[in-house]
Amino acid sequence: MPPRQHLPASYEAAFDAYTAALATAPLDAHTRRAYASRVRGFLAWLADADPAGGDPLTEAHGRDCAARDYRSYLKTVLKRTPATVNAHLVALDHFFTHLGLGPAAVGRDEPEPIAPRALTPREQKRFLRAVEKRPLARDRAIGRLLFYSGLRASELVALDTGDVPLSARKGKVIVRAGKNDNARTVPLTDASAREAVAAWKRERADWPGAESGALFLNRRGGRLSDRSVNLFLDEIAADADVVDEDGHPAISAHVLRHTFGTNLTRSGKVDLVVVGQLMGHKRLETTRRYTLPTTSDLEAAVSNLPADE
Repeated sequence: MPPRQHLPASYEAAFDAYTAALATAPLDAHTRRAYASRVRGFLAWLADADPAGGDPLTEAHGRDCAARDYRSYLKTVLKRTPATVNAHLVALDHFFTHLGLGPAAVGRDEPEPIAPRALTPREQKRFLRAVEKRPLARDRAIGRLLFYSGLRASELVALDTGDVPLSARKGKVIVRAGKNDNARTVPLTDASAREAVAAWKRERADWPGAESGALFLNRRGGRLSDRSVNLFLDEIAADADVVDEDGHPAISAHVLRHTFGTNLTRSGKVDLVVVGQLMGHKRLETTRRYTLPTTSDLEAAVSNLPADE
């Protein structure tokens, strides 16, 4: 993990107030952590940058000047990609809105047309091995169900016990609370995923709250939250050594969902319309993102150029 940047007292107070507000914001755990890290990085840069234009934390003009200079710093000094720079600017928009200033007036670069972040085949193996080592049957079921069904975290925690019917040879996941109320059914064909869910259902009978309808329970017997799911996935990412360019855990329910879509699309055996239906997409253009090249695809393409031997 990257070292925690030192901040002057005034910036530390502003950051603490922001993180306190962030804790109750309607964002998932992964987004909260990312925003906090990016805003702290901005404030650490700001402490040394001394940008012109006024106080960036109280004045709109100073905010805009600082955001533009920071964008240039990310691009030219840290060599961040357009997508990463834009992600930092989104976090700054959230921070400045918290301060009452609103989003900064700073342009965005058009990101390269790259497929959504998904786990590589090697990372997938490490993920599944890390899941298998989890002591709780609940956690093993969560990991395999996310990997083999492409559910969003919110969809996973909304499942009731009857929404994943299983038999010896078949299973399915009935998503009743999909995004935009878009219900769907995903066949659960992987035997290991069915076995993991079945094992959890047996163990679940001895948990507090077993009489409730929720499939996944927390230690107190309540329905598990999507925040808890992503915190669990952070632990899996650490165990599997899957981190992003900033050293942060890089496995989330959303990354697993992208991995599900990528695996289906790149198998060459599944029509895009079918992939879209399995993922609950309303527009085929959303599904087409999985046909875009990955960074590995671009590297492989260029490696085919003739070498000067």
